[in-house]
Amino acid sequence: MDSQLILSIILSFLPFIELRGGLPVVVDYCLKNNLNIWPYFFLVILINIFIILFVFLFMDFLHIYFMKIKYYRVVMGKYLERVKKKGKYLENREGLLLYILLCIFVAIPLPGTGAWTGAVLAWLLGLNRKESFISLSIGILIAGFLVLGLSLGFLNLIHKIY
Repeated sequence: MDSQLILSIILSFLPFIELRGGLPVVVDYCLKNNLNIWPYFFLVILINIFIILFVFLFMDFLHIYFMKIKYYRVVMGKYLERVKKKGKYLENREGLLLYILLCIFVAIPLPGTGAWTGAVLAWLLGLNRKESFISLSIGILIAGFLVLGLSLGFLNLIHKIY
């Protein structure tokens, strides 16, 4: 496996980077090696969808135990505070609108608006897991297509110049 492909997989798992960092690396890898982008695109999407399940399981079972560790409590406390601030405007909403807003939040291809933050936000707000999973997955897919389009345009331009 190529080091650039491994890097893209690692970036796709990292909080705040996720597919926004991993997908452009995959696109560049595919363009350089004249490969079909779609299998790699869906790999990055699936990695991000896996993150939702990981976050839900972690927050439900291991978070309580880890909060007893000072370093974790300090780092995670800061992260949770930022997520709470981002989700403050969602707290009083109910029904389908809440899940649509969650989907849109995750679909925005900016750092800090991906699967990690969306899943933690859904957990903090006590949202239904199945509906949250669907909403977050759709948001990830939308973000993936947006990042793919931006990456293809930008990287094709660079490859033509050089």
